[in-house]
Amino acid sequence: MSEQQHESDDRSDEFDEIVAKETDRDPDLAVIEAGSRTLRAHGGAPQGDQAPSRPQDPEVERALREVEQELAGRWGETKLEPSVTRIEALMDLLGAPQRAYPSIHVTGTNGKTSTARMIEALLVAFELRTGRYTSPHVQSITERISLDGLPISHERFVETYHDIKPYVEMVDAAQEYRLSFFEVLTGMAYAAFADAPVDAAVIEVGMGGSWDATNVIDGSVAVITPISLDHTDRLGSTPGEIAQEKGGVIKQGAAVILAQQPVDAAQVLLKKAVEVDATVAREGMEFGVVSREVAVGGQRLTLRGLGGEYDDLFLPLYGAHMARNAAVALAAVEAFFGIGAEHARPLDVDTVRKAFASVSSPGRMEVVRRSPTVVLDAAHNPAGALATAEAVTESFGFSRLIGVVAASEGKDVRGVLEAFEPIFAEVVVTENTSHRAMGADELAAVAVEVFGTDRVQVESRLDDALEAAITLAEEEAEFGGAGVLVTGSVITVGEARLLFKRG
Repeated sequence: MSEQQHESDDRSDEFDEIVAKETDRDPDLAVIEAGSRTLRAHGGAPQGDQAPSRPQDPEVERALREVEQELAGRWGETKLEPSVTRIEALMDLLGAPQRAYPSIHVTGTNGKTSTARMIEALLVAFELRTGRYTSPHVQSITERISLDGLPISHERFVETYHDIKPYVEMVDAAQEYRLSFFEVLTGMAYAAFADAPVDAAVIEVGMGGSWDATNVIDGSVAVITPISLDHTDRLGSTPGEIAQEKGGVIKQGAAVILAQQPVDAAQVLLKKAVEVDATVAREGMEFGVVSREVAVGGQRLTLRGLGGEYDDLFLPLYGAHMARNAAVALAAVEAFFGIGAEHARPLDVDTVRKAFASVSSPGRMEVVRRSPTVVLDAAHNPAGALATAEAVTESFGFSRLIGVVAASEGKDVRGVLEAFEPIFAEVVVTENTSHRAMGADELAAVAVEVFGTDRVQVESRLDDALEAAITLAEEEAEFGGAGVLVTGSVITVGEARLLFKRG
């Protein structure tokens, strides 16, 4: 056994002793320890459905791990060659499965996944069979490909991969670069949806729009959530430049649903719509949020859609940004059903109410524990962090809030930390197990500049960071409602969900 292994085992024993002592005072810390053992056993972030209540066939799990390993051997999602040549070649060999159903294409910077989930919930409520493709996943890779609101089974994921693998290898052999991880997953999603078959697909871009692998569909509805600065090395340094790429999802004659945008981004997107004779509906003009109030477990909304007003809608998600996402989703579904200026009629309001009440968005303002309350949110850029900070302040009213932050390399971590600085009494900086994780010490150096030395604590492991934050929140109980917010990346949130035995 190596010295490093001895050190790791000693550290695990030390952690176990701490938890055993703390558990007498706080049984919920045992949940973190159980999750910590699972996380360590899997060498980091889970790569399948790890929920203990749903044991899987060992052979299926072995096959799933093998598929994931093969996918991991390809270019990752952050290494791209901006072209749709390879995915087009794969679609041709597969018989163009993406043309077998109508699609709603979702792009933007923040809110894509939550909006896609709301669109899907509405379509399902109106008794359509749906396929949803989103990224990245929070815990299980199978989350990326959903049918009727649920991730496809592990068996079906493996079968779909092996179904298209011969064609993937043919494209690999013919192209300068092999298909990437994301391109293969996109091909799998389109094939699975055609095989189901689905009545409608909700497709979230991976990055950008024009050359994104998903952009081989003819989306009859193009949804563009708020654009802000992210992936600036790939997409551009201003919202207007980024909008040039994201506007590539707007197809000839499509219906375009525009969330509120920075002025330069809006100008670019409207110009693109005119060029392709697309019809545009703008948040704040043709649709939007009429009113909203905080409610237990979420918020109550009145939305104005393309066909009329919808009142008394309960959305079990927090924050003004989620209300705006709901307005965008509703308008997208109205447009999908042909509702607009020429055919203005509301959807059945009871069905809309049922749909919104059923929505969930794991890792987005998600409460995973009470007393003290622990909230998870995957904010990873300044605009997202500002929206989260506003939502936490409005929805929870913590007297003191402890932050747990772990981020990825290449992100604007200073901007994220500055957005949270006004609401965090203290911050525990840490790191997740991703190979792209920013080191805890490197993140701490930035945090000290933003918060000052006295408000920053460093823990190299996420489980230790969660324990430290919960302990700090408990110590502050005399001040009233203290809480913990875990944020910084989707990977961080996914690992935290596992530690809290969620999923």
